[in-house]
Amino acid sequence: MRRASVSLAVVALAGLLAASSGSRPMAAQGARRNVIVFVADGLRHDSVNEQDTPALWRVRTQGVYFRNSHALFPTLTTANASAIATGHGLGDTGDFSNTVYVGYPTFDTGNFRLAPGTPVPFLENDQILADLDDHFQGNFLGEETLLALAAAKGYNTAAVGKLGPAAIQAIASFAPAGGSLPPSSSTVIVDDQTGTSSGLALSPKLAERLRAEDLPPEAPTRTNGYGPASQYNNGNTGTNTRPGTLAPNTVQQRWMNDVVTRGVLPMFESEGDKPFALVYWCRDPDGTQHNQGDSLGALFPGINGPTSRLAVRNADRSLQRVLEWLDSHPAVAANTDVFVTSDHGFATISRREIDRSGRATASESAKHFYLDAAGKVDTEKGMLPTGFLAIDLTVDLRMNLYDPSVRSSDDSRAPYKKVRLDSDAWEHPIGGNGLIGREVVKLDGSDAAAIIASNGGADLIYVPDGNRETVREIVGLLTKYDYVSGLFVDDQYGELPGALPLGAIGLVGTSKTPRPAIVVAFKEFYYNPDDVRTAVQVTDSTFQEGQGFHGGFGRDNTFNNMAALGPDFKKAYIDDAPVSNADIVPTLAQVMGIELKPRGSLRGRVAREALTGAADAPAVAVKRLLSSFADGLRTLLIYRELDGVRYAETGCFVRGEPADAYRCR
Repeated sequence: MRRASVSLAVVALAGLLAASSGSRPMAAQGARRNVIVFVADGLRHDSVNEQDTPALWRVRTQGVYFRNSHALFPTLTTANASAIATGHGLGDTGDFSNTVYVGYPTFDTGNFRLAPGTPVPFLENDQILADLDDHFQGNFLGEETLLALAAAKGYNTAAVGKLGPAAIQAIASFAPAGGSLPPSSSTVIVDDQTGTSSGLALSPKLAERLRAEDLPPEAPTRTNGYGPASQYNNGNTGTNTRPGTLAPNTVQQRWMNDVVTRGVLPMFESEGDKPFALVYWCRDPDGTQHNQGDSLGALFPGINGPTSRLAVRNADRSLQRVLEWLDSHPAVAANTDVFVTSDHGFATISRREIDRSGRATASESAKHFYLDAAGKVDTEKGMLPTGFLAIDLTVDLRMNLYDPSVRSSDDSRAPYKKVRLDSDAWEHPIGGNGLIGREVVKLDGSDAAAIIASNGGADLIYVPDGNRETVREIVGLLTKYDYVSGLFVDDQYGELPGALPLGAIGLVGTSKTPRPAIVVAFKEFYYNPDDVRTAVQVTDSTFQEGQGFHGGFGRDNTFNNMAALGPDFKKAYIDDAPVSNADIVPTLAQVMGIELKPRGSLRGRVAREALTGAADAPAVAVKRLLSSFADGLRTLLIYRELDGVRYAETGCFVRGEPADAYRCR
């Protein structure tokens, strides 16, 4: 579909010329294309408008607007970062969520001179990612990234931005050397830990350029220069009684902008005809939407308040700086495709309400006070605590709960702290993760009956011994929890009432990391069913009611923002075909003339219809897949398919008939 007017800005990818006519990609006929991928972390599709986001609007209106875009479920940052990096689904990369069970205690070989750590790590950490590489044969994703393939073809490459997803763009560069991060990398990597002992060293060329520009070589923190309790400190998450931040991540993001536009891009431009590939991952609006202090304990305004809006504008300014640099270097711009995306959407957090009527959860975990590490109440009765899923399953399985993030301080054999669930003031696992068992004594957690990895709008459940009866019993319990809305079970366990197979959502592939037995989607509801911005999501996290999170399976989470602008993309074009974060690498690789070397089969497609001279894609119908019944409930998956690729839109519990009328709202 063509469109008459267009207006805002950047991040284009490049693609194939009309496949139907057998044309070659434009880049193959002349100079090799430069590519820039700009990721606005957590940017919701409907946050983009002409007033708040003129740069994003320009890309959407002047280039290709992917009106039916998709983040991959579970809608977490590192998971989608792995798809953006490799062009593969999560079943191949094994990066199932931000927090996963890896099957061994991290740092068990002494990397970074650290003692063995948790087997359920949070992946937004360079040292954790490096340790995973070490454990899983040098690249825990098991797939080559676009930046690695481009570097091998003579491209200058860089990944700049948020800690975790930036490293994933060149993940093999982080494999440890002598127990430490390698001294150098073929790809320039700059993130939150740059300039610290925990980060990868700057290349000498970039360090010299930053000195010449009078830019510090160390990444600023998210404090904005304020103290830990200040609401102008963007890293201030607040507490259950004190609101979080009222300021976006301005200081750190300004430094990242300068590194890109005064450091990396000029350095690449100075090397003449050598092409470049850059991934720039902007932390906002995600970080601010998580921490915002506009709505403590209330669902309104939630993530639609003034602080979140400032964060969206902050992300747009970061893109604008890149576009301005390109505008001032027209020869470079003429040969550069820019692709803009976001890793996932967002929703307002509920720790109590489970539907739009305000009905509160009746779960056992919400019937108690909870104490923090200092012995103070951090969760009141009636509210879901951090780790509520682990707590409820522990109670119903009549077992014990251990916190894999805290070492035991008593004389028991258990290496991890036993969580107290037997008094008036209960405890919860500090990060929500849990090892459930009668007694868990192994550091790797492999003797647990079940392991919970807490991930916000969706949790992962691992059953280390693969016991089918344990999986069946847990699924039966989950169908009765009032905050659960959708279950997906590893295909090896066969059909279970109320659940669909993991393979239906692309989570069964060639992953090196352990595959979860069950993925649990939590309840989402919309105050206006026709406006995804009104979404509220039950969330298993450390954040408070009224703050923001993602991870769930509503369209508010899967509907990200995607657009592309550049010489290989159509102008002022609306693409109604489904497209996802896994399609970025195949499309750009086609334009760059780079042959991908896949190991797994869960691959994205080339978005041919978006490329200059190509025909429109055919209309793609909505499809539905339903599980068998469990006490009147069944899991519904709504999806589309194109070129053999499945695009999952929503998943939830539904009741009754007719199936063609089901919606997850």
